[in-house]
Amino acid sequence: MMTDIDNLQSIARQVRRDILNQTHEAGSGHPGGSFSSTEILVALYCHIMNHDPSRPRWEERDRFVLSKGHAAPALYAVLAHCGYFSHDELTTFRKLGSVLQGHPDINTPGIDVSTGSLGQGLSIANGIALAAKMDNQKYRTFVLLGDGECDEGQVWEAAMLSSHYQLDNLCAIIDRNQFQIDNTTEKIMALEPLSAKWESFGWNVITINGHNFADLISCLDFSRVIPHIPTLIIANTIKGRGISFMECQNLFHGRCLTPEEMKIALRELDGGSHE
Repeated sequence: MMTDIDNLQSIARQVRRDILNQTHEAGSGHPGGSFSSTEILVALYCHIMNHDPSRPRWEERDRFVLSKGHAAPALYAVLAHCGYFSHDELTTFRKLGSVLQGHPDINTPGIDVSTGSLGQGLSIANGIALAAKMDNQKYRTFVLLGDGECDEGQVWEAAMLSSHYQLDNLCAIIDRNQFQIDNTTEKIMALEPLSAKWESFGWNVITINGHNFADLISCLDFSRVIPHIPTLIIANTIKGRGISFMECQNLFHGRCLTPEEMKIALRELDGGSHE
């Protein structure tokens, strides 16, 4: 397990470099929220999910929905690492004619669902998970939400449906970095007690450190699933994780780095794991 975790940490550092390079080259994007979800995506695609880059539409693959679509740079970097498309393609992010749009698009290899309008991902994931049950399919469905998008009423309608239809093949993950575009989540629209709210909607709730691969692997492998109950993982994370001047700074929600900031950030990443 330690060898696996060391490898995952190495991949995560490269993913962060790729996020910085994508957004810097494009002159736009969302590095802060991409950084907070990096370990979650690496754990899913590099350790947990059953998928095959040579067959992006393989019917038995696990499904993934990036509800917080603005974190697309992190997802693209992970997909490139897995081999869904060339690593060189990352330099085309947000450019005219690129398959790597600002938010996920179903025409991109490895993308199951077009997303970007916040609050809708869990509803889509419900449909995918329910279809699996109706068709007696064994694939699992994972969906990553931002904590800010939990302000949306549709999220809570979807949460009721997941429980009602006993979607134990569904795992929702909240990237709990405690920031949204205007300020902290608790100042904009308080979410706490978040765990108790989801439990009251009939979910099996697990709270973890979203940057700790051991925690992520333990929860995401479905070993702690309760039959007939959907699972929610509240992954406590840090916005801008891994770069000292980006951490817990809402400034980098939608701003890419200056050339001087890029030099500092890449130097910090080259220094190794940020624990």
